[in-house]
Amino acid sequence: MTRIDSAESAGGRLGAVLSAPRTGVHALGTHGPWLATTPAVAREVLTDPARFDFPSDVSRTGDLSGSTGDTRSGHLVFAPLDPAQVALGRATFVREWADAVRDHDRARPGQPYDALDLLRRPVARATTAAATPALAPAERDAVGDAVLDWIDALGPVIAARRPPGRWSRLRRREARARTHLEDLLASLDAVERPAETATFLAAGIQVPIAAGAFLLAHLASHPTGAVDPVSAVWETLRLTPPTWMTARITREEVALGGTTVPAGSVVMVSPLLLGRLEDLVPGGPAPLGDFEPTRWEGPRRPGAWLPFGAGPHACPGRTLGLAVLTEVATWGVEREMVLSERVRIDQSRGISPRPCRFTATTRTEPSA
Repeated sequence: MTRIDSAESAGGRLGAVLSAPRTGVHALGTHGPWLATTPAVAREVLTDPARFDFPSDVSRTGDLSGSTGDTRSGHLVFAPLDPAQVALGRATFVREWADAVRDHDRARPGQPYDALDLLRRPVARATTAAATPALAPAERDAVGDAVLDWIDALGPVIAARRPPGRWSRLRRREARARTHLEDLLASLDAVERPAETATFLAAGIQVPIAAGAFLLAHLASHPTGAVDPVSAVWETLRLTPPTWMTARITREEVALGGTTVPAGSVVMVSPLLLGRLEDLVPGGPAPLGDFEPTRWEGPRRPGAWLPFGAGPHACPGRTLGLAVLTEVATWGVEREMVLSERVRIDQSRGISPRPCRFTATTRTEPSA
């Protein structure tokens, strides 16, 4: 059976993090960055903004001069989406997903689906609808498309081994896409704080696309594919969380897990690492490095490994993300899915499954 590579076999930064000793805090280099390796230390880092600053620059310019808060990051905090926003986003995703699948089947009948491509428009329009409900549908669609353009331009900047120069082709392309998006948002009366909204939308679109692609890859590589959709979502977020690493910066010298960490140090929290701790996750019938949704069929409540973060900067779109992923999982378990080629883990910007192509046909028997 064609399979998806495990994080344990991926090497690189994933390997370095997964091999870290679970001692509380571990230096990944001579002078950091530092890695929180226990739940208690991770939660302390994420929930104490007085000592651990949130770096909000996503373009790798290092320019935080636009901060309007008390710290270098500005501590931008977004309110969680309310139930009405989530319902609108979910309904938009269901409609756009059906259209995307139908468009593929008409244009490329019998050809494998590309998970990352298939998810782009549905996730972009669902997230934009939920985050900007006051806009007209056509305005929301235009914003969603502009966010995708910025994500596409920002990706190579983030993936570059070194930050590209200010006047490099990559930097200019990213700046044009970002400026176009912010100008579009500024022209819409219903949108406040265009720059911040652009950042919110980019994160709220890119992460669910990667998570949904991982989910489809795991379902397609499962021996039967017959699993509970919600359990499959939680197991995907445990095993391959797209935001597998999040950072904070110490505002002062801190004692953390019995170790003194200097001021100005980067401290990392990895949901991927925490999701492999036996005291947080039931082992069930398979090792913690394996995709096994049935481990969540018991009383253990998922989420202790902090897939959505914690504290004031916890993911404000968590509920929508879970709703969208549940729709994807439901679609997947209703079909016989087969991976078309081996799926590797791309570590260049977060983590994502590349390539992730599969075939899907309607099941002839119940999925559960």
